[in-house]
Amino acid sequence: MTKLNATRRQFFGLAAGGAAAATLALPQEGTAQTATKARIVIIGAGAGGTALANRLVRRLDGAEITLLDPRVEHLYQPGLSLVAAGLKPANYVTSLTTDWLPSGVKLIAERAAAIDPEAKTVATDSGQTLAYDFLVVAPGLILDHDAIEGFSLDMVGQNGIGALYAGPEYAAKTWQAASKFTEEGGVGLFTRPETEMKCAGAPLKHTFLIDDIAKRAGNGGKIDVRYAAPQGALFGVPIVAEKVRMLFGDRGIASHMKHTLKSIDAGAKRARFATADGEVEMDYDYIHVIPPQRAPEVIRQSGLSWADKWTDQGWVECDKATLQHLRYPEIWALGDVAGVPKGKTAASVKWQVPVVEDGLIAAIEGRDASETYNGYTSCPMITQVGRAMLIEFDYNNDLVPSFPGIIAPLEELWISWLMKEVALKATYNAMLRGRA
Repeated sequence: MTKLNATRRQFFGLAAGGAAAATLALPQEGTAQTATKARIVIIGAGAGGTALANRLVRRLDGAEITLLDPRVEHLYQPGLSLVAAGLKPANYVTSLTTDWLPSGVKLIAERAAAIDPEAKTVATDSGQTLAYDFLVVAPGLILDHDAIEGFSLDMVGQNGIGALYAGPEYAAKTWQAASKFTEEGGVGLFTRPETEMKCAGAPLKHTFLIDDIAKRAGNGGKIDVRYAAPQGALFGVPIVAEKVRMLFGDRGIASHMKHTLKSIDAGAKRARFATADGEVEMDYDYIHVIPPQRAPEVIRQSGLSWADKWTDQGWVECDKATLQHLRYPEIWALGDVAGVPKGKTAASVKWQVPVVEDGLIAAIEGRDASETYNGYTSCPMITQVGRAMLIEFDYNNDLVPSFPGIIAPLEELWISWLMKEVALKATYNAMLRGRA
């Protein structure tokens, strides 16, 4: 057997074994449930809220579980980068919210308009008032496009403007603009926001992919690719930042650090950035806009946000290990809205959900919780079509590879690409069902 065939077999064996192990680790049908009349409200039917609802239904007997979310469509957000590079169609990332919900959970298709943590109630857009014994806030985050002067979503796909984060329609329109750049060339300007953001690797993935696609088309000599970001490093984990810096150098991608996008002039194709030395302008032929990201306003208005950090963003104040609110012990934060140092990825949610599940059930049973979250975050960092680095890390910025000895985290490998292309969506779907 060749080394390559052995590695392939190991990968698919690990993928299958891992999925089976994840399923077997969950409570099986017939396992004794905890009897309770607890009223549990979950705000948000994204990855975290849906996965948690599925798990709680299996664990609790008699609980009143209510899920609050107005969205008809569920978005597989890790796939948006692939749509924006023309590698997947827009419908690759969409399904119906109701397709993933178990019987025994009541879905109210409305937003949470107000949360009163003292009275333990949630008000909906229509004026309904839901009383709860336990509350899980998992509404995701808000893309603050209005913070970029001169930009609006109706511009995406035109005049060289992309914005893949806004959803499948906009990711597809982003590819319309990006594909023209890969064919015609010019200056490509790729940005990221100053705030915390979901999947901080996505801006880098889009940069790498569009650069690679242009070069594969024989147009490498016609493009000038620039990455502009407010941070002082290309990635939050130092060893990964250095690797990306080296790859950018090898591929002729220029880095403009400590540059915060403030406005664009779509007609002139010019972007304005704030820097420590004052404002600077850059002309572009293609620009990818990722706006500042913040907690939904209902979180701030309800007094659930941190008062002494992330004050401009409003993330929920919670213990970084248990995700339990520090002032309201019957409330947990889950997913993007959680005010923790890491964890705004779907892979993070996979590890956060069992922690919230255990904490909530422990509270019902009157015992101490035993599960904790260590900040696990995973980023399949696509660096070219067919190659990626599978980067996994924790709160301490330590690399925590799931397949040590098989998948080297800082090497561009086809196997890491397959993890993104083959295994990730299947694992995500299993997570939604509460099975991974």
